[in-house]
Amino acid sequence: MALTRQEKEAVVAEVADVASSAHSAVAAEYRGITVTDLTELRAKARTSGVYLRVVKNSLARRAVEGTEFECMKDGMSGPLIFAFSQEDPGSAARLLRDFAKENDKLVVTMAAVGGQKLEANEIGKLANLPTRDEAISMLMSVMQAPVAKFVRTLNEVPGKLVRTVDAVRASKDA
Repeated sequence: MALTRQEKEAVVAEVADVASSAHSAVAAEYRGITVTDLTELRAKARTSGVYLRVVKNSLARRAVEGTEFECMKDGMSGPLIFAFSQEDPGSAARLLRDFAKENDKLVVTMAAVGGQKLEANEIGKLANLPTRDEAISMLMSVMQAPVAKFVRTLNEVPGKLVRTVDAVRASKDA
């Protein structure tokens, strides 16, 4: 059943609202995927903080106007499912990449992050981005390394003194 004009405007407004606050977007062709597989994908999307929606391409083009995902407009053709990352930039790419490994009928066509369009073969770059917690952990380990090395260096001075005194004591006992 065709959508009325008001329903189309509501879809465009909803997708535009999500796109304006999303970190990244990924589009994939879903031709040939069963309903149960799509339901499973949607469930995984909800748990990983990804907004997943099948939208007509003409409506999607209007929805991304004025957002950083406007660069995707020229690649919107065929039956596409759009995934917008809500929590971290790589979550949508990870979700669709992992699902495409299990289901070969899902074909990732393009992605966008920071106003830059990525082709399908570059999706791994986006999917391999660390999550927020992983990035903070990596930053903390980098910040901790110089302090830890400084402490080890300071600890070496009294340790060397103790070893020297022990060596002197051992030589006098002998």
